[in-house]
Amino acid sequence: MTTSDARTPARLRRTPSWLINLVSAHSHRLVADGFAAAGARGYHFRLLTALHEYGPSSQADLGRRSGIDRSDVVAAVNELAAKGMVDRSPDPSDRRRNVITLTPEGTRHLAELDEVLTRIQDDLLAPLSPDERTRLTELLARVADHHADNRRSG
Repeated sequence: MTTSDARTPARLRRTPSWLINLVSAHSHRLVADGFAAAGARGYHFRLLTALHEYGPSSQADLGRRSGIDRSDVVAAVNELAAKGMVDRSPDPSDRRRNVITLTPEGTRHLAELDEVLTRIQDDLLAPLSPDERTRLTELLARVADHHADNRRSG
């Protein structure tokens, strides 16, 4: 259903939350399909990105940085470790904890997923000019940051 679909009430077509939901659902499908074709899931990308940016981390820190529930982090790290994309080793300062490290294969796969994600963004935002894409991203980040700040302080 598009926003110009005559069956969609005009009140909905003018409601940001409705429009964001439509685009979000489409975006989710594009990302899931693109990552699946590359042998990955969104959780894999999020974990590899966090490791690339922050370096070796505990599973708990990875969960916090990537916004993934702890039990899901364990399953995704297991999948990545089985593919040789991360190494898991005991933390020398606390043997009860594991440290997860990005491997060269994980770095290569992350670069591949970055390319997939770039193509997805181009597809998703095809009707927008480069300046409009930048502005949309800035506005969405501002809204997301506002609500993230409110959750932390509330």
